Amino acid sequence: MNYHGKKFIAVTNTANGESSSSTVFHYQQDGYLLTAEYSGGEIEKGYILGKVDAKGHIDMVYQHVNTQGEIRTGKCHSVPYFTESGNLRLKESWQWTNGDLSHGSSEIEEI
Repeated sequence: MNYHGKKFIAVTNTANGESSSSTVFHYQQDGYLLTAEYSGGEIEKGYILGKVDAKGHIDMVYQHVNTQGEIRTGKCHSVPYFTESGNLRLKESWQWTNGDLSHGSSEIEEI
């Protein structure tokens, strides 16, 4: 799996998350290294740094500034799959690493 040049939007998220269908993620990949920028909805600007394994699973850390001016950080494990209609999605299990340290889950889909 190569994520280079792919764009995603959030299609589901738990209530404690900040990404939404207004948040666009722009992925870049060089070998196993993954980077991304994201913004939209409650997020002013964010960045991802991660690594991709042979199955396309991603382990990443993320940081962003939300619309309230807060810096938020977290970590995430993403697993790719294809919907019945053939769309690429990432099923994500994440945790904030600042603030309340809560866990959540989300899915993003390629656009």
